[in-house]
Amino acid sequence: MAFPNEAHSTTERRWRRRFSGLTVFTTVLLICWGGVVTSIGAGMAFPDWPTSLGSYNLINPVDEWWAVPAYLAEHGHRLIASLVGMMTVVLAGWTWWADPRRWMRWLGVAAVVLVIAQGILGGLRVLWVSIDLAAVHACVAQLFFAVLVAMTLFTTDTWQKGRGVLADTDKARWLRWVTYATTATVYIQIVLGALLRHAGGGISGGFTAVHVTGAFVVVGLVGAAFVMAEKHFDENPVVRRAAWGLLGTMGLQFALGLAALVVMLYEQAQPGLSLAPVLLTVGHLVVGALLFGMSIVTTLLVARPQLAESSDGRARSLPSEPVLANRS
Repeated sequence: MAFPNEAHSTTERRWRRRFSGLTVFTTVLLICWGGVVTSIGAGMAFPDWPTSLGSYNLINPVDEWWAVPAYLAEHGHRLIASLVGMMTVVLAGWTWWADPRRWMRWLGVAAVVLVIAQGILGGLRVLWVSIDLAAVHACVAQLFFAVLVAMTLFTTDTWQKGRGVLADTDKARWLRWVTYATTATVYIQIVLGALLRHAGGGISGGFTAVHVTGAFVVVGLVGAAFVMAEKHFDENPVVRRAAWGLLGTMGLQFALGLAALVVMLYEQAQPGLSLAPVLLTVGHLVVGALLFGMSIVTTLLVARPQLAESSDGRARSLPSEPVLANRS
């Protein structure tokens, strides 16, 4: 039976985890909406910032702006970005007030700094009419998303109770290095994708070949991580679930990327803008963010040391069963 303060801490953390998850979901929606803005070329529909066509009215800068597709895309993106910013400030404040872990509180501060920087980058992209800043804006968005994903993971019972921690063995060290490489390569792919979408003119230039090559590298790394998790840590359900999630997300992302490439090659010879390439490229962008988030989760789970923090922020020894199982 839990003491009242323990029950309160558990309830508070549960609600904070739910709010953090909602913030992650809203950020995914924001990334998706931003992808639509780029795909239909609506990034300069409102050529001013922080005003919108000279108006400071965030909700309704122009009468029936939602009826104009370019206005809907760009101003809708600004509205969702404002919502994500407010939710991030609330989450960081809540974490600072309620979480005993100092590093976790500062992680909330880092999320606020990133969301502010992201907003400024988006504004300067408009004011300076800069395609380069648009690409940087896209890359920083993924880093911000990764921080939110990590904050959500750190409030779960799996993390708080130290479930699935790997023993410090050679196999565990190899798995950790593979997940480190996977996360780094996925982010490099995100950067290359941003360059393709913003500066490379779709599928033109050498970026496409490098991006496709990088996709096969990611496939190899994810496959290696999955095989290692299944072969050497089959008694560790936490690591195995993470590996399965990583593999499934990678498979979907690879299929979307291949479909997007084929459709864009076909559409190059067609006049005008059709719906298929927009849907595929936006889907590829969003699932790429999910793949990055899943790689962050997997890496953090396998990289945890054998000493973890308890719910009150103090270090404690983890249960011996998982460690003994991994040593057998």
